[in-house]
Amino acid sequence: MKYQTYLIKYGEIGIKGKNRYLFEDALVRQIRAALSRLEGKFHAYKAQGRVYVDCEGSYDCDEVTEALKRVFGIVGICPVVRREDRGFEELKKDVVAYMDEVYPDKKITFKVDARRARKTYPKTSMEINCDLGEAILEAFPEIRVDVHHPDVMLHVEVREDIYIYSEIIPGPGGMPVGTSGKAMLLLSGGIDSPVAGYMTAKRGVELEATYFHAPPYTSERAKQKVVDLAKLVARYSGPVKLHIVNFTDIQLAIYEDCPHDELTIIMRRYMMRIAEHFAKESGCLGLITGESIGQVASQTMQSLMATNEVCTLPVYRPLIGFDKQQIVEVSERIGTYETSILPYEDCCTIFVAKHPVTKPDVEKIRKSETKLEGKIEELFRQAVETAETVTVE
Repeated sequence: MKYQTYLIKYGEIGIKGKNRYLFEDALVRQIRAALSRLEGKFHAYKAQGRVYVDCEGSYDCDEVTEALKRVFGIVGICPVVRREDRGFEELKKDVVAYMDEVYPDKKITFKVDARRARKTYPKTSMEINCDLGEAILEAFPEIRVDVHHPDVMLHVEVREDIYIYSEIIPGPGGMPVGTSGKAMLLLSGGIDSPVAGYMTAKRGVELEATYFHAPPYTSERAKQKVVDLAKLVARYSGPVKLHIVNFTDIQLAIYEDCPHDELTIIMRRYMMRIAEHFAKESGCLGLITGESIGQVASQTMQSLMATNEVCTLPVYRPLIGFDKQQIVEVSERIGTYETSILPYEDCCTIFVAKHPVTKPDVEKIRKSETKLEGKIEELFRQAVETAETVTVE
């Protein structure tokens, strides 16, 4: 079936009141960006409280659908056959042809749901329902009507043109990216942080990211793994500015001067400080991490409080109440899982203590950090100034 238009259904955008147009405009921009790299010509626009994508030239329907399924704010994607109004007899032929091609197995039930947006049309919505239903039954005697639980809900919208569709492909939901500000994601090579980025972007947040690299203890393949994860997240969030920070010297200083059971917490605190530095430079409104309560020693309530203490920006943890299996399920759905489990270590796993503290005392942690005074300031400055920044699309 050749579709000329896609009707885009949105959810909570519809309850935004006087600001609704801002969210609709953002959704249209995100749709245009998602389709810009595909073969074919696409025109995304809003009209009469609906969002449409008109298609011209040669294009791959499956590619278009997959691209739209990654645009936050969309709850339904409806491939539409669009016809000029050539009279009701021609409309009946078009509807019968649609049913014949889209549903080769005719052992189905159906219902016609007509919407007459153009009130000058000579038939009412109820008359359209009855007459088109009759035409379908005459053409295909094996098909049955079921007005309560039909297998196929055939939608016919009468506008300037006639729109015919019956399939509603689920979209990702959420809000269009860019409608809720920007935040900085602490991105590692693990399973959790890409999922945290995805879930935050789903609420309309634009993403930047910071990754902590520790050569020679971590390889270039570990770095490339994180870049690849950022690319997978960027399929949903749009381009991600990624800051790659050389964290080796800071880690070694902490390893040499601080108690080993506190290594993870103190390193985590300096990661938060550095990520916040870049976040403030970029106008971010918070930090994002993939932490979940109790998953590892650095994610107990006491540990999270200890890392929060060094931040002045809010820290968002969208996975805070998830168990590992739930996180894995999301990562598999969004396509990051197979990359996340590649066996390339990141900087966190190299300097892990055998018996890390699980209930750190903030006062004690601060006291341990005083042992770094006199050199940590310069190491911090070098890490920030030598960071590599790339834009991942």
